[in-house]
Amino acid sequence: MLSVKKALFGALLLLSVAPSSALSSELYQQLGKKAGIDQLMTTFVFAIAEDERVIEHFARVDIERFHQMISQHVCELVGGPCRYEGADMVEVHTGMAITRAEFNAIVENLIHAMEQEQVPLSAQNQLLAILAQFHGDIVGK
Repeated sequence: MLSVKKALFGALLLLSVAPSSALSSELYQQLGKKAGIDQLMTTFVFAIAEDERVIEHFARVDIERFHQMISQHVCELVGGPCRYEGADMVEVHTGMAITRAEFNAIVENLIHAMEQEQVPLSAQNQLLAILAQFHGDIVGK
């Protein structure tokens, strides 16, 4: 739990600094480029599938498409050559009524996936900071 708190603190700290394209491109490299991001998102999706706190939100989701879209989105967000072609986060999450606790559970799953895939802590914090920008688009929609 302490590593989760450290990573979240680091993510919040990084939120105050907008990532430059060079930093994002470096993050893309640190995450292992497209193949590394795909593997990270596979591990993440499996973690979600085993989490009773959030699995109900994914019961009717096309998991292959979800994996493809989240991999594509993360790849683009971290400066990779991918282009996210999915809906915006508000549209995707409208009607899901995701709570703050469920959002935090998803973040925990991502942190565990990054640890399992041995993503460096600085890269974890950078990715969390980028993704934290979507909190308002996801929670309570």
